[in-house]
Amino acid sequence: MDLHFGDSKPTDDERAAVDALLGPPESSWEGAARDEMQAADLRWARGGRAARDRRDLLLPGLHAINDRIGWISDGALDYLCRRLTVPPAEAYGVATFYAMFSVKPRPATVLHVCTDLACTAAGASDLCAGIEARLGPGSGVHVERSPCLGLCERAPAALAIKAGEPVRTAVSAPATVHEAVLAASAPDSAREEPPAALAVPQAGEEELVLLRRVGVVDPSSLDDYRAHGGYTALRRAFELGPAGVIREVTDSGLVGRGGAAFPTGRKWQATASQPDHPHYLVCNADESEPGTFKDRVLMEGDPYALVEAMTIAGYATGAHRGFLYLRGEYPRALRRLEHAITRARARGFLGEDVLGQGYAFDIEIRRGAGAYICGEETALFNSIEGYRGEPRAKPPFPVEKGLFGKPTVENNVETLVNVLPILTMGAPAYAAIGTERSTGPKLFCVSGSVDRPGVYELPFGATLGELLAKAGVRERLRAVLLGGAAGGFVRPDELDIPLTFEGTREAGTTLGSGVVMAFDDTVPLPQLLLRIAEFFRDESCGQCVPCRVGTVRQEEALHRIAERTGAAAAEDIALLREVGRAMRDASICGLGQTAWNAVESAIDRLGAYK
Repeated sequence: MDLHFGDSKPTDDERAAVDALLGPPESSWEGAARDEMQAADLRWARGGRAARDRRDLLLPGLHAINDRIGWISDGALDYLCRRLTVPPAEAYGVATFYAMFSVKPRPATVLHVCTDLACTAAGASDLCAGIEARLGPGSGVHVERSPCLGLCERAPAALAIKAGEPVRTAVSAPATVHEAVLAASAPDSAREEPPAALAVPQAGEEELVLLRRVGVVDPSSLDDYRAHGGYTALRRAFELGPAGVIREVTDSGLVGRGGAAFPTGRKWQATASQPDHPHYLVCNADESEPGTFKDRVLMEGDPYALVEAMTIAGYATGAHRGFLYLRGEYPRALRRLEHAITRARARGFLGEDVLGQGYAFDIEIRRGAGAYICGEETALFNSIEGYRGEPRAKPPFPVEKGLFGKPTVENNVETLVNVLPILTMGAPAYAAIGTERSTGPKLFCVSGSVDRPGVYELPFGATLGELLAKAGVRERLRAVLLGGAAGGFVRPDELDIPLTFEGTREAGTTLGSGVVMAFDDTVPLPQLLLRIAEFFRDESCGQCVPCRVGTVRQEEALHRIAERTGAAAAEDIALLREVGRAMRDASICGLGQTAWNAVESAIDRLGAYK
């Protein structure tokens, strides 16, 4: 893409999509018709700092075009760049960074068919082949083999997106060829997506803490949410004050549930104490780890809980604006959260004076567009700001310079929702759940070769075997993957591993975000390992050499091993170890540092290539 603006013109629909987001252009420089303004204003760009402050609208603008048209043309990109005073080359780099966007013509309907781990084990390859054979060329549907769609409990899964005004979506899961084709051909005619409670086998059980409202309350009703204890925690927060809230969170022992397990109270305190203002709150709802879907279930089944938790976190850390970064593959969660935020704002639970306490806080949803790397907090900040989702070097840490260069606290959905019971039941009672070093309840995403896949809530300290017994693990268990693609495999004789951060670490594996994928002996292990390698190759942002090159070399070696035996295979395994160490030691972020974990554990613990 040339650095300069080209001669391509936007269509009326493309112009309307951008203007619906940004409002009408104010000058010819921004793309207004020349007969409406003096031609002289094309000689200089208005805005300066004001124009730079609108850079963060680039990603929403790309979504607006892609949603209306189905792809992003040169003319549409040119027009968006003029409106935001963004160099076209930079905008092109952003547009091509995300898997859900296309800068080449394609049909208005895109059918994303998941080919990741749970779906691969459930026959995704045959499903894709059947769909492609049924649709054929000229069908008006573009079939996209997709990474995890976050529907692992209903594998195999497909998501149809039909561009237009409005954009329409349909989920098919568990997908058959007929239902996936129906979803793509006529999204309005596809079967209604089942309630979120079906993903919670324990729904309705009294001992639940985080999931107690899923399947019990109407997720669209603020009154129903309040009738079941909603906004009790926020009122308690106002009684305690910001310092008191942080003290409760610290005393509870709550640590991040995204995998890093950093103490939440320390993060909140570090942000709150920064003299630089404004402070920001970011909720990371971009759970793209294969096998993870707990945050989706919380957002679909109990959306007001997240809105309340974000308000508390903002109050405690001195933030008046929160960003909810939601992965683009979650259309129902988007609808539920948009409705919840609108209702909360109308009823005084968000806005200039929350509950009449003189505290101003509001939430803005920003949609991701298909980039696993944006689950890393600094890559997420870059994405919101309108840049490629590449991780930043640390330090400085986000609590000092995060979103827009200001102090920022970032937590995922599960972590934030844990704050509600901490305030309602008190830190000591919360800390009594679980173990001394891993306190509270934990959500686990169980999928694969089990009879009752779904999200399970157990106190920290329960064993892997106890969890799989609840899920109904099938006979002939071959392996269990903990932590998703970035995690590690364990053997069937290791089911006594305690599900705590310290317990899994001592067992030589990881808890990660709570992924538990069971595989019986009908699932070809080498195929799974190759899919993991392909995933990391595709999702590497390419910023650092160890990850950019290492993920490619890892996939190449696994392809060769599948075709070779004996000494030749041993040479490639030795190469894999060398490449894996280089990625782990020298990659900028966790993607490259963990890309070798699952393959290493399969070789060492499972004897995958013996």
